[in-house]
Amino acid sequence: MWRRLYLLLLLVRVYFALSPSYIHPDEHFQSLEVIAGDIFGWETTRTWEFSSVKPIRSVFPLWLAYGLPMQLLHLITGDDAPSATLIYYTLRILFLVASFVFEDWAIQELVTSPRHRQTALLLVASSYVTWAHQSHTFSNSVETIAVAWALVLIRRIYKSKDSALLASALLGCVSVFGVFNRITFPAFIFLPMLRLVPHYVKHPLAFLVMGSFGFLIAFIGIYMDTAFYHPPTLPRPSFLSLDISSKVITPLNNLIYNSNTSNLALHGLHPRYTHFLINLPQLLGPATLTALVSSQFTFPMLSAVSGTAILSVFQHQEARFLMPCVPLILCSMQLPRARIMRKIWITVWIIFNMALGLLMGVYHQGGVVPMQNYIAEHLGNATSVIWWKTYSPPTWLLGKMNERCSTVDLMGAKRNVVEERLEQEKGGCGVESGEMKSKETYLVAPLAMNAEKDVGSGKQLYRLQEVWVYRSHLGLDALDFDFEEDGVLGAVMKVWDSRGLGIWRVEDPADESCTKAVDYDI
Repeated sequence: MWRRLYLLLLLVRVYFALSPSYIHPDEHFQSLEVIAGDIFGWETTRTWEFSSVKPIRSVFPLWLAYGLPMQLLHLITGDDAPSATLIYYTLRILFLVASFVFEDWAIQELVTSPRHRQTALLLVASSYVTWAHQSHTFSNSVETIAVAWALVLIRRIYKSKDSALLASALLGCVSVFGVFNRITFPAFIFLPMLRLVPHYVKHPLAFLVMGSFGFLIAFIGIYMDTAFYHPPTLPRPSFLSLDISSKVITPLNNLIYNSNTSNLALHGLHPRYTHFLINLPQLLGPATLTALVSSQFTFPMLSAVSGTAILSVFQHQEARFLMPCVPLILCSMQLPRARIMRKIWITVWIIFNMALGLLMGVYHQGGVVPMQNYIAEHLGNATSVIWWKTYSPPTWLLGKMNERCSTVDLMGAKRNVVEERLEQEKGGCGVESGEMKSKETYLVAPLAMNAEKDVGSGKQLYRLQEVWVYRSHLGLDALDFDFEEDGVLGAVMKVWDSRGLGIWRVEDPADESCTKAVDYDI
């Protein structure tokens, strides 16, 4: 019975992997945006993490996780670069497969009791974090698998009666890779690694092997970062020189940056209890309290406590930073023993994950990626696309179109600022007397913003013509709740009715050659 349920949950994971929700800009701008531009020569956006004097993100794990699949797709498609849409969904499926194979495999090794192992696998497979977050191209998704396998290797070494040279070598590789992927990685293995101190005191050769292989991976990472951040147009330092200042050591830069509270303040400071009291319950729902009262202090639980406690020292705290904790805690806890309580718990667990799964895995900024794909496929003559009240649009999805089309991100600008920009950028329909016009401008905005309301403040400075609407989109930042006027249910229904992301052609009112054509995608 549990195997059928497990396979059914696999289908659920496939569904969410193919759903184009957009949880956080980092899933694009700290991964695909950088590598796609480098491999295919597209004009893409490089954020400050990659463009500052002391870059804090390593390209070493990016090339392994994203670059190799892109290169393989490039070889398959021949001289022409594969479409950005194909790349996007291929990587989503690859992340799903990596989660299904490596994450679940690690759980089977970490949980020794067969009965408890079945429960752990089902809990992880039914978590909305597994459905939505783990299939997205986050560095946190990679970190989750790296942490799980570091714990597998630590447990193998801890249980081994010999020196465990192979496991030690692999642990050195995984650990250093994890550090280059995310500087938060050591927090999750700090306490579990302390259990290996007696082993390495007894077997110093194993410790030397672990350090040697770790040094090798660090050498490769530093070499790739130094080469990447010193392009051929700039003089490259001799990599074999002893001058450390000439090397680009991104994990060190990252640690120095995040150790400065004034830097963290730029991204938002949170109380130090945020991870424990807000973020974990947000990720685990009813499992939070259950884990607190029933968890066994195993290697996974030790790792989860270690990671959460150490990361709580730093005041910039986002829920996704604790993604590795989710499978670790779920495979360490026990469900209520009383039959009635167990049924109630399972019911609450299902409702919690279905609700958060649909919100984060389907609707959250769900129109941004489809909109970019639509622009690339159907609006090839566009010269400017203005985005308002959405997450930053991933420009890599436009491919070569970026060479002739500018993407303007107005973020949360006030309506009058948007109107001024649209008045400046207004164009025609794009075709006049068989010739393409010089300017073809579009506006992308949530339907909830009612972009066509009071256009030009009654002066008809520009005209908006709907082109396409994607309904499976909710921008939580743009929601307008009015519980006093509409009531709770009325406010929720109002938000639901206004869901969707639209694109409008920005036209000059004097141009009467356009006819209205609207496409709706439900």
